[in-house]
Amino acid sequence: MPGKNLSREEARERAGIIGVERYRVHLDVTSAPDPEKSTFLSTTEIAFRSSAPGGATFLDLLAPSVRSVTLNGRELDPAQVFDGTRVRLDGLAERNELTVVADCAYSRTGEGLHRFVDPVDGETYLYTHYEPADARRVFANFEQPDLKARYVFTVTAPASWDVYNNAVHTAVEADGSARTWTFAETQPISTYLTAVVAGPYHVVRDHYSRELPDGTVLEIPLAATCRRSLAPYFDADEILTVTKQGLDFFHDEFDYPYPFGKYDQCFVPEYNIGAMENPGCVTFREEFVFRSKVTDAAYEGRANVILHEMAHMWFGDLVTMKWWDDLWLKESFADFMGSFSQVEATRYRSAWITFANQRKAWAYRQDQFPTTHPITADIRDLEDAKLNFDGITYAKGASVLKQLVAYVGRDAFFEGARRYFKKHAFGNTVLDDLLDVLEETSGRDLKTWAAAWLQTSGVNSLTPQLLTDGEGRITELAILQDGGEPRPHRVAIGLYDRAADGALVRSDRIELDVTGARTVVAEAAGRPRPALVLVNDDDLTYCKIRFDEVSLATLREGLGDIADPLARALAWSAVWNLTRDALMPARDYIGLVLRFAGQESDIGVLQSLHRQAKGALDVYAAPEWRAEGGRLLAQSAVTELRAAEPGSDHQLAWARFLAQTAQGAEQLQLLRGLLEGTARIDGLDIDQELRWSLWLALAAAGDASGEELAAELERDNTASGRRQQTQCLAALPTPGAKAAAWSSVVDSDELPNALVEAQIAGFAQPDQRELTAGYAEPYFAMLEDIWAQRSIEIAMRIVGGFFPRFQTTPETLAATDAWLTGHEGAAPALRRLVLECRDDLARALAAQAADR
Repeated sequence: MPGKNLSREEARERAGIIGVERYRVHLDVTSAPDPEKSTFLSTTEIAFRSSAPGGATFLDLLAPSVRSVTLNGRELDPAQVFDGTRVRLDGLAERNELTVVADCAYSRTGEGLHRFVDPVDGETYLYTHYEPADARRVFANFEQPDLKARYVFTVTAPASWDVYNNAVHTAVEADGSARTWTFAETQPISTYLTAVVAGPYHVVRDHYSRELPDGTVLEIPLAATCRRSLAPYFDADEILTVTKQGLDFFHDEFDYPYPFGKYDQCFVPEYNIGAMENPGCVTFREEFVFRSKVTDAAYEGRANVILHEMAHMWFGDLVTMKWWDDLWLKESFADFMGSFSQVEATRYRSAWITFANQRKAWAYRQDQFPTTHPITADIRDLEDAKLNFDGITYAKGASVLKQLVAYVGRDAFFEGARRYFKKHAFGNTVLDDLLDVLEETSGRDLKTWAAAWLQTSGVNSLTPQLLTDGEGRITELAILQDGGEPRPHRVAIGLYDRAADGALVRSDRIELDVTGARTVVAEAAGRPRPALVLVNDDDLTYCKIRFDEVSLATLREGLGDIADPLARALAWSAVWNLTRDALMPARDYIGLVLRFAGQESDIGVLQSLHRQAKGALDVYAAPEWRAEGGRLLAQSAVTELRAAEPGSDHQLAWARFLAQTAQGAEQLQLLRGLLEGTARIDGLDIDQELRWSLWLALAAAGDASGEELAAELERDNTASGRRQQTQCLAALPTPGAKAAAWSSVVDSDELPNALVEAQIAGFAQPDQRELTAGYAEPYFAMLEDIWAQRSIEIAMRIVGGFFPRFQTTPETLAATDAWLTGHEGAAPALRRLVLECRDDLARALAAQAADR
């Protein structure tokens, strides 16, 4: 990988001497259906300028071979100028024409041009994914975001296929068993935003029209695609409804017409991330096509991703960061806009609850690692960039933007965005470009705000401190801020008391600025001492919430009684942070879940509680209490499953939780009975995805055979079925199963990305610690080889996935420290991943000590 890296300094130097005008890219993928063919023909013509005639630069290309390189009519010897990652270009002219013909490789890792064969019907599907720098796996280019250009793509593909690109196609010419698709020229965009999707995709088309202020009508053709075998499950109407609602919202607020012509949304197989904002051709992971019943939280989550990617059409595609330091200029905004637009424009009005309970949990975790970084990060190279698609860049940045809107006002914020788009359309920006327009529209000094929030790292904790008189009235309420340098926070303080029906309801709300280590809330003086003080009520700022002793006692007795769902979600988030910080014993947190999760109305929060309770049991609970805690969680799952409304989302959530926690002969017999139809829960449909969840539980418990799992795969011989069976086989509690899973990933690079993920997930079972203990030593031994030999996407999965996180012992911590001490020269990105795993392990050990 070091040869594939690109430093910020190299990118700056190259951008200083060249400007790219246009690419013409032709891809011949007619070989794709033949599994024996590993490459496709890629021809790239580039027109670019140079401010240093006679000078030199380089082109990016990751390809098995290069057939020819022609610069300004001069043939260059590929053996001399191509080193496997770059093409050296000497003797530049002021205006240059470059042609590179290469054999590029189909991908199995989701990077570059990924090839997938559907096990259902044998059809082959292709799609591209590039961010941050994998367009060079498909065509020769100058791979950095600030060298924008226009593109014309032509693609020759099997005649039965359709091809999708950023632009509309202008011609399709048949030639025997193939067709060549020619696409219109794009607007200026960065290399990583170009896209090609090809195959026999099922498509649903629609149209969006909007009258613009000047009286003209904007027409946007819409399309949504998926594999043919998924067509029966494809709810394109719901997807396109959210799409139209989003387009209405963003046109209303941004006052800049959608600039990329059409709007295709392609749901593709074996996708590494949630989605990618390729203008005019957005790609999504096909797990968003729901084959079985899911809760409404899943539909809300998909809608959020649709709107997140749509926000990128403006924040990221129209205006793009100059270098990956300012990745937040697109990701933080898209993350914030996804939730904001959901609440304002769709039926999903609980998006801010989900944001507070789930997205911010991701940010808080990331921001407490020793590798934390400011929102505007120091990105030295592409490996740094790859790792910075993290909870800080997304969720912390979005949290800070939410506070910024409260700070400058909604009108000033959106007016600033409008000016930003108009001033920098099709260009590249840095932090100051955005701050300048927001200062114009708000009249506030945002440089100071940015220094506190965007250019520092870490999360503050806010704790209420109350003094009362003999009559129970507040004499002083102060907010204590710790956790590093104090920041300015705009917060609401909620005072909660019991209503006549026993519910905890807000009796008062005080909004103020918290600016230092201790801020007195003057308005609170003289008021009755409430049962609960909720700092950061309404979730206006980014902080960890702490409680005074009375408030914490109130939560222990009645957290589930908080009437407002957002306030309740904030309380759940706060007690989870207390658990992670070893300030609340894991068994106490699990006790809160046991007592109150059954009355949680928000399905997204309930599913989050399930994940966190299981996580608390697996790594934060004292080992000697795990069996008892597991028994309590499993019994609660059975009780709540039987009590849930038949056919409801809550019933499905509790059924899945039972699959995660079931233990003992009686509960495993219930799971098998549900699979075989000899047991029944009224209203619970044991559909295919739930069947695999039940089989995974049985497999991990040693109560399923390889033959049974093979029979289930025969019943569900799909891509999803193959992944699920792979995970189940790796989860079997035998030395052979663990050795096979390890070897298939570590000793071979033949598996596609989706099956690598499945093998790792099956291997790492929390109740199989003794079986996997022996892999800690080989894990540390293989790290540098894996990092050097695999693509960064796969290497990241192996390094993070196989870390012995369930071996929560001082010995594992010492082994991790020994590797870090002995490998100070290892790749910084690799060391960062290991450091983060080490921090999780140390946190788990501290939590276990607290739980004892």
